Amino acid sequence: MGVFGFAATHHSRLSWAAEQVLIVVLGIGVYFRVRGLTEASTGVARTHARQLLELEHALHVDLESSWQRPLAASEHLETVANWIYIWGHWPVLIGTLVWLLWRHRPQFLRLRDAMLVSGGLGILVFVTYPMAPPRLVGLGYADTVTESSRSYRYLQPPAFVNQYAAMPSLHVGWDLLAGVAIFTAATYLAVRIAACVMPVLMAWAVIATGNHYVLDVVAGISLVLVGYAASLLLERHRNRAKPAST
Repeated sequence: MGVFGFAATHHSRLSWAAEQVLIVVLGIGVYFRVRGLTEASTGVARTHARQLLELEHALHVDLESSWQRPLAASEHLETVANWIYIWGHWPVLIGTLVWLLWRHRPQFLRLRDAMLVSGGLGILVFVTYPMAPPRLVGLGYADTVTESSRSYRYLQPPAFVNQYAAMPSLHVGWDLLAGVAIFTAATYLAVRIAACVMPVLMAWAVIATGNHYVLDVVAGISLVLVGYAASLLLERHRNRAKPAST
């Protein structure tokens, strides 16, 4: 390949990357803005939360109190849970997207599409079934993140956050999508192991810090699996369309 061919290829790659960055930024912006504009009444959101807790109790999966209790007894454990919740979500997602964008295009497109689809579905749930997180139900759950750290408010300004959008937990769901993408793209065993552990730690952190319920996590995982299935269908469509466009 000559100098001009290399320059053209490099320019094309940069243009494609810029387009993808714009799509992702717009998608995230819309997600936060719409989510922030769908604040529900406190009464409805708390009623839904209590109904969910009753269902969890009936299913014997009401683990919120038992998972948060150790944090009250250990400042170090609380810090670990807070940091996983804060720094294990958007920083990890953005870092993963950037890495995949530059080095692993198929995995990037899969992750991008799965996040966009599941984010859209998540917004529908936020609007139609608002739910207060454990920390806002008034049943004694602590908000360990806000009480102990200001970092989260810098990462997610209150103006863009719906406090009554506990269901589903896309904190866990999107971390799972990132974990799948990292696992399929990485070649080092340690990185693959970290990709598997990451969503598990986030599932523990969102419950232990008083931000989500057990069934929120289940719902978040279910929702992103739908998004991932949609991303695979879109990938097949792109692959079938390639010969026709060349």
